[in-house]
Amino acid sequence: MATLGLMPEPVPLNPELLVEWREDGLIKRKIIFDVEQGLSATSYVFRPDNAPGRLPAIFACHGHGPFGKEAVMGNRGTPEMAANIAFHNYDYGLQMAKAGFVTMAIDWRGFGERDDRRKPHYRTVGGGNAGGDLCNVHFLRAAILGRTVLGMDIHDGICALNYLSGLDFVDPRRIGVMGLSFGGTMAVWLSIIDQRITATDIICYSDLFANFGIRDVNFCGSQITPGLYALCDVPDLHGLVAPRPLLVEIGIHDECFQCEGALACFHEVEKIYEAAGARQSLVLDLFPGEHSWGARESVNYFRKYL
Repeated sequence: MATLGLMPEPVPLNPELLVEWREDGLIKRKIIFDVEQGLSATSYVFRPDNAPGRLPAIFACHGHGPFGKEAVMGNRGTPEMAANIAFHNYDYGLQMAKAGFVTMAIDWRGFGERDDRRKPHYRTVGGGNAGGDLCNVHFLRAAILGRTVLGMDIHDGICALNYLSGLDFVDPRRIGVMGLSFGGTMAVWLSIIDQRITATDIICYSDLFANFGIRDVNFCGSQITPGLYALCDVPDLHGLVAPRPLLVEIGIHDECFQCEGALACFHEVEKIYEAAGARQSLVLDLFPGEHSWGARESVNYFRKYL
């Protein structure tokens, strides 16, 4: 946790409902709330229409891509959005709400509505990323402040969980988290840091740092912290979720986190869960797909553990 750097100072959320509508058998809300002094984040919260009492909730973390929370919450408003969802089977926030859960998603810093390239003053040369990964630019900008992007995103995620757990239709004792790729990174770290999360679904974020980081250069400034690899590897991070339930989804044909490295990661996590006396709470879905949500186990898994 110390590798995350200086964390933002908490402020009152001051949530504001922007819009509410009914669609897909759900009540859908868009909300804005404060995450630190002078900075806010927007989010979606979906819940089943006419469902009585307090419901279990799932915080749906988006991965890389231009659309942020829009994709995981099923926004097919443009052909590009629809194609993005179809390619990655990406709308787990929407699908899990249809399955009976309250779901919530926000944009991580640099994505969706918080993408610098949406600002009128953005310039590709001199003020932007000059064709590189914008996350790496953000990593440098955060470093000036003694921060990391990952640390700031974790802070924002905790703010979102504070809002979610305080809703009168959510059972704060039954909160899960799930995410694809970089969303899986966020699901892991939020589970480590916030004990309110009682069940975790990591989708296509299983590998070893030496493989996807050093060999494949398949990481970015939003996913790493200085000195982390000197302390641990990815399976150790996954293992810190133990003894709480953990679903690990691995795509057999995933080109981002290749299957052999992903399974090597999982087998190390198995050892940790066995040592914790919790092997029965670790679930593997090795599905015949690419870098996407497998979707075969998630509903039953969260129904069992939430």
